[in-house]
Amino acid sequence: MVSAVRASIISRDENWLRLRWRIEGSGKLVVPPFAGRGRADELWRTTCFELFLKPDGGEAYSEFNLSPSERWAAYDFSSHRDGMENRPAPREPDCTMRQGSSFAIFDAAIPAAALPQSDCDAGLTCVLEEEGGIKSFWALCHPQDEPDFHDPACFTARLPARTTS
Repeated sequence: MVSAVRASIISRDENWLRLRWRIEGSGKLVVPPFAGRGRADELWRTTCFELFLKPDGGEAYSEFNLSPSERWAAYDFSSHRDGMENRPAPREPDCTMRQGSSFAIFDAAIPAAALPQSDCDAGLTCVLEEEGGIKSFWALCHPQDEPDFHDPACFTARLPARTTS
């Protein structure tokens, strides 16, 4: 049974934002089969990793869904769960999943050109499905009794705008 998840921003450069999730107790984790790169909706219905970015100065935010199947999605919202539109991405994210005997690591690289270009509050989340249809919802913060990754209170990390030299 999944016992812990650690999510982190590994690095950011002029080309990529690199993220990592480490899942402890992943022996019964359901990993979606390889499907090849491409956009897909409803990735959250099984194991899926997500990044939320809310630029300073407004209610609008972006959501990136990343699957071990290599499918992905990116959306823009005008406010909390409202005004959803596909977010353009000039390149596809790169995703890899590695499993050990008691842990798994999911790495993702999102193209820098797909990201907001200002300072952002960030939320790193994941939906994990285990054998038997057991799902757990992981976030840096769960401000409500029921998980809502779109709640701005979940965006507790900070992603500064990339600077050029």
